[in-house]
Amino acid sequence: MKKVMTTIAAAVLMAISAQAQVQPMVLGENHAMMRMEQGTKYLLLPVQEKEENAHIAVLDGRNEMVKRLNVRLAVDKVDYYVPLEIEQAQLLDITFHGDRRTTGAVKDFACWKEMKYSDTFDTTNREKYRPAYHHTPLYGWMNDPNGMFYKDGLWHLYYQYNPYGSQWENMTWGHSTSKDLIHWEAQPLAIEPDWLGAVFSGSAIVDRNNTAGFGRNAVIAMYTSAGAAQTQSIAYSADGGQTFTKYAGNPVITFNAPDFRDPKVFWYEASSNGENNGGKWIVVLAVGQEVQFYSSTNLKEWKYESSFGRQYGNHDGVWECPDMLCFGDKWVLLLNINPGGPFGGSATQYFVGTFDGRSFTCEDTPSETKWMDYGKDHYATVTFHNAPEGRIVALPWMSNWQYANQVPTRQFRSANGLPRDLGLVTVGGETYLTSTPSKEVSVLRGKKVKQPTETCEIVVDVKGSANITLSNAKGEEVTMYYDAQKQTFAMDRTKSGDVSFSEAFPCVTTAPTFGNVRQLRLFIDRSSIEAFDSEGKMVMTNLVFPSEPYTIIKVKGGKSTIYEINK
Repeated sequence: MKKVMTTIAAAVLMAISAQAQVQPMVLGENHAMMRMEQGTKYLLLPVQEKEENAHIAVLDGRNEMVKRLNVRLAVDKVDYYVPLEIEQAQLLDITFHGDRRTTGAVKDFACWKEMKYSDTFDTTNREKYRPAYHHTPLYGWMNDPNGMFYKDGLWHLYYQYNPYGSQWENMTWGHSTSKDLIHWEAQPLAIEPDWLGAVFSGSAIVDRNNTAGFGRNAVIAMYTSAGAAQTQSIAYSADGGQTFTKYAGNPVITFNAPDFRDPKVFWYEASSNGENNGGKWIVVLAVGQEVQFYSSTNLKEWKYESSFGRQYGNHDGVWECPDMLCFGDKWVLLLNINPGGPFGGSATQYFVGTFDGRSFTCEDTPSETKWMDYGKDHYATVTFHNAPEGRIVALPWMSNWQYANQVPTRQFRSANGLPRDLGLVTVGGETYLTSTPSKEVSVLRGKKVKQPTETCEIVVDVKGSANITLSNAKGEEVTMYYDAQKQTFAMDRTKSGDVSFSEAFPCVTTAPTFGNVRQLRLFIDRSSIEAFDSEGKMVMTNLVFPSEPYTIIKVKGGKSTIYEINK
């Protein structure tokens, strides 16, 4: 008993020490410094989301800045904590940007009382809306998937990440890996901001033939450095994508435009005889209201080739996150846009045509807009480089810029949608992109059950038109309608649960089905519903936030089979 009491007492003393009040050096109405204590791994920073960002310069023992970040430091209450690795940090130079008349005096801010030193940071899930089988960050904000590739049996997913809060800021490449596209393991940060700017979206390739001179099979990432201007940089990895070294010659591409970003690199085969017979690297970049193509033989020196898009598709917002997909003789240009989606906010449009190594020629009429997914929550979709078996595997960000910063989670924000294999189909003389759940998703299907749960797959065989309603005991519901005559599918989430955080969230989304639907696959995961028709011609991704799981299903015009999810 004495030993137990001694252990408890020691733990209490450690807790008191860890939470001892920090004594800031207040230097002005909005300025303070803080000397860092050494001996622990992290300083846990208290965040209050309603506050303005405080700018923090992290200085080493020579008073040289080693890092800069923006954090919504707590003024009067703590929403959650984020970890700052102490490492070389000796001094924090902090500038607050809130209104002193409403926030009060800097010396009285809650952050000084609540900062903690710790050797650990608890990432145990505290969110009821965290998906069970979709990729999410352990904590913090996530948006666009970046730099995705497959190598040596591992799928690598990098993503736009804020390690210092659960709202957009401090753009860094986070990193996760998976052996099966379903179960993901968090990895250390991959590429962090530098003096060229934050690390925006981009892509990565495996340089099999050492064209860049960084080594055979080196992984090379190309990303946007977003500072005073947006420029393109590269970094290389000799350990399979775990750690990166930034190229000393960055930036490698510059252009006089405010929106010049999101490079997608791919190899263009000039002949069928392989990479050493006239092939070259191509990068497609989003530039305001168009895309630009550049070519290179070494990934360092780039030549402008052509532009596309001024008269094509939707131009209600900024073009972002392009991708080029080769389906034999046909090519598809993916182009994400924000705003401008069919139901407001962000979405993914695409163009079908041909590419000759210099320019893209679209076969669609200029006024036509083809959408990859007709839900509200499918954006920044790009594909994996080097996917096995010649597959084209895509992964979306599952949110919408209209409300992504406000969804009702705190520990983390945002998930990726299910991985999708892409293909082409011709309907009425038109070519359309198809999306079906990747074959790896099939491992999730468990035994049949009688009623829906918070994580399940529902297969609905339909005969003609059909109505499907998911609901719970609180009366919250999502209703789906398939109209066989009009060849449309709709999803109504206006009564789905918590819709109060944004006026743009409650909505009905409607999609063309491009023919008859015989079977629907619905994937339910705590805070999302993804609907696929069995042929992949119709896809709809929507977030939902019910106060309790949907456990009731009613189907008119079809028969449902419910499968539990094997996590």
